[in-house]
Amino acid sequence: MKPTPSRISLAEASRTTGALMRRGEPSPLDAVESPRLEDIAECLFFSPGDGRIWLNDQRMVLMHSSSLGNLRRELIDSLGLERARGLLTRAGYESGARDAQLVRQRWPDGEPRSTFMAGTRLHALEGVVKVEPVEFEFDLERGTYSGEFLWHHSSEDDEHIDAYGIGTEPACWSQLGYAMGYVTGMLGRPVIFREVECRSMGSAVCRVIGKTAEQWGDVSDDLRYLNAQDFLSAKSFGVPQTVTPRPVLGGAPAEAPNEREMVGVSSAFKSACHMLTRVAPTRATVLFTGESGVGKELFAAMLHRISPRKDQAFVALNCAAIPENLIESELFGVERGAYTGASTSRPGRFERADGGTLFLDEVGTLSLVGQGKLLRALQEGEIERVGGVRTIKLDVRVVAATNVDLQAEVRAGRFREDLYFRLDVFPIHLPPLRERREDIPLLMNYFLHRYVRLHGRTVHGYTARAVKALLNYDFPGNIRELQNLVERGVISAEEGGVIDVPHMLRREQLRDAATYSVDAAGALASGQMATPAADASAVPASLLDRLGDAGSLSLPSLERRLMDEAVARATGNLAAAARLLGLTRAQLAYRLKAARSPA
Repeated sequence: MKPTPSRISLAEASRTTGALMRRGEPSPLDAVESPRLEDIAECLFFSPGDGRIWLNDQRMVLMHSSSLGNLRRELIDSLGLERARGLLTRAGYESGARDAQLVRQRWPDGEPRSTFMAGTRLHALEGVVKVEPVEFEFDLERGTYSGEFLWHHSSEDDEHIDAYGIGTEPACWSQLGYAMGYVTGMLGRPVIFREVECRSMGSAVCRVIGKTAEQWGDVSDDLRYLNAQDFLSAKSFGVPQTVTPRPVLGGAPAEAPNEREMVGVSSAFKSACHMLTRVAPTRATVLFTGESGVGKELFAAMLHRISPRKDQAFVALNCAAIPENLIESELFGVERGAYTGASTSRPGRFERADGGTLFLDEVGTLSLVGQGKLLRALQEGEIERVGGVRTIKLDVRVVAATNVDLQAEVRAGRFREDLYFRLDVFPIHLPPLRERREDIPLLMNYFLHRYVRLHGRTVHGYTARAVKALLNYDFPGNIRELQNLVERGVISAEEGGVIDVPHMLRREQLRDAATYSVDAAGALASGQMATPAADASAVPASLLDRLGDAGSLSLPSLERRLMDEAVARATGNLAAAARLLGLTRAQLAYRLKAARSPA
């Protein structure tokens, strides 16, 4: 087929960061570029003896489709159709996001069309549905995506029809969630899929259409199934209300970005939101734990906003920022003449938060004296101002946060045990960003649109290698660091252009993320920095010398000795040994077990 001036051919598409398939053209599933179906199938390992199945290095399970159908029916009957649909859509989204992570890690330099199509192959391999591409087009550099697909043999439809018969609404809920999770994870920005025809509605096959959220326009109806809690909005999914930067007048943005939005769909994020919802209506003291930058104050503010105290004050105090000799006056206030310079009386944070919520950040930094005064206020529900003689009764809900292990601080004698138990009534742990990577594309998109508005810039997204770098980065500074990187990128990128790696990451940071080189075709290739331990040639060279001397060069023997030497070199660490051999830990464990099992 000859290329036309306005459209690119499949051959040309394979050499670009974008890809195109027009209606009626050969399916990219027939292409030979990795990852092929055979490549993906090789990632599936069964270990019947110890009851485990792996897809690459992720644990899988086999279940009867009818069992899942019974679960689906009970969810609908007990929770109602809307809530059941939300649960199944979110479960599918997480599965798709994890498969996208698998493909990115296993084939970091894969041809773009094939890596996108790997999701359809994985869904088929997992026994869910057969996917037939009709047409699609995407551009990784610009962050655009649109596609149409047919779904054959949907397992969800089989079970839904068996339970409820033919109806008027589509029923492939978890499959839609999977498609959104997978493509969002690959593209780095939210992509919404809609099922326009479904077997559960009487159609012969299911037909779905996927586009980026901006291309759809209003996606609030779609996103209500992805948001685990009612207080999460479309904006908190990372979808802006408008993608056009507002004009800046008088040096201030026409529409200030909301600094209190919460973004995420990962299981860890949803678990924290669920706990937040449970404790919000109560008076219980809440202790947020987690590394610096994970969003503890954001969660504390949301706790206040969904509690019965939402119409009263939310007062925050960073205990680490207040000198020890001033902490008492900051917390409890000062009476006039209490000390030199106290010319007027003023209320402290407790009084200002009366009827509302007091948030004490970095509470672990309080001195033992300050801890004792705080404990009395929590126990008695009353305070006295510094230099005062009057007891003031207060109704304050205290929410605390710490990035240190308070139990360890108690054992070390640096934190009072009685205060710890007063604060630790309802603990909520917020995981670091590296443990909720499914949320990174949403956060990238959310912060991009926030800072485009704030700084009055026109930036159209991220390059493919910028997305890959952020998805692979460990983020020691967590969400705060990602926020800063995106803001730096918005400022540094060319007006009307896209954000690339140099716009965000410094050279020293790249050593912790991904590094890039030029491959034989002259294209940018991603890979990890080489280290002496990862020198693949050193292992087989020494091994072949010894095997040659022993007169044993059979392939099974060579494989067994190679694995044993890699494990020995890694001092028994299977993950490190697997990296030496270019395998995943699960692959190495499976092969070692097979090699050591008696014939």
